[in-house]
Amino acid sequence: MPTQAEQEMNITMEGGLKSGDLRGIIQRIENLERQKQGIADDIKAEKQKAKSEGFNVKTINAIIKLRARDEREIEEEEILLDLYKRALGMSQ
Repeated sequence: MPTQAEQEMNITMEGGLKSGDLRGIIQRIENLERQKQGIADDIKAEKQKAKSEGFNVKTINAIIKLRARDEREIEEEEILLDLYKRALGMSQ
């Protein structure tokens, strides 16, 4: 008796999935994964360059995250942060 996975695979194969289609999908995903690794390596190299030029990479990362966020969301967070700091006597 076939397993559940084998039954599902047979149903899918009978439903029109071609092995060439699956192979193409897998190859495209593999190619994208290689590209993603290449981009990650490029980003790492840029951060190393920034560090060697005296920039603080942690701060650069924070700026990149801020730039990706909605301006209103950032303002709301800064207002709350300031409010909490004042409540704790941390703000001047």
